[in-house]
Amino acid sequence: MDLLVLLSKLGEGMLKTIEIFTLTLVISLPLGLLVSIGRISRNLILRNIIKIYISIMRGTPLMLQLMVVYFGPYYLFGIGMPRSYRFGAVIIGFSLNYAAYFAEIYRGGIESMAVGQYEAAKLLGYNRVQTFIKIILPQVIKRILPSITNEVITLVKDTSLAFVISFSEMFTAAKAIASAQSNMTPFVVAGIFYYVFNLIVATVMEKIEKSLDYYR
Repeated sequence: MDLLVLLSKLGEGMLKTIEIFTLTLVISLPLGLLVSIGRISRNLILRNIIKIYISIMRGTPLMLQLMVVYFGPYYLFGIGMPRSYRFGAVIIGFSLNYAAYFAEIYRGGIESMAVGQYEAAKLLGYNRVQTFIKIILPQVIKRILPSITNEVITLVKDTSLAFVISFSEMFTAAKAIASAQSNMTPFVVAGIFYYVFNLIVATVMEKIEKSLDYYR
């Protein structure tokens, strides 16, 4: 296969990989924060429900979760989903999985804050919501950024798991072309793409981390 044709075909998969990555982050980062708040809630029922959710998401393979989200509506409720649901299932599966991991990272950051921070904010007249948003959260984000970066880099590589429900992203496209052509070149191109993508992600996260240095 001509190199330009190969790059064109892989480029389509590359755009879908970037789409999965972006939508998953946009949904799972704020969702993870909400889940972490539920995880440390004083409400015992809510706290235990969230604990079970996180345990399931972290204790079972993402590949299996994608299959449950995609095939679940039919096998559990007899609901036939349209073909377009395949992409929706990928985003739902990835977002629920990564929100659980982000939630635990947020929780660790929130619980590491000194009690004196809350007491000082109370003396200054801040209520609980203002204390969390204006004082605690900015410091938490600074502390958890290295852990968040690790998860984001893992997400770039995990996007290839979308193949399990036959969603054709970058890796699936490379695998199909390599099988048809009996050629390793598509895998080499895909490997370079994942490496460069992760390099960009790591550089951006490092710049964000440096921009928050004033929270030391």
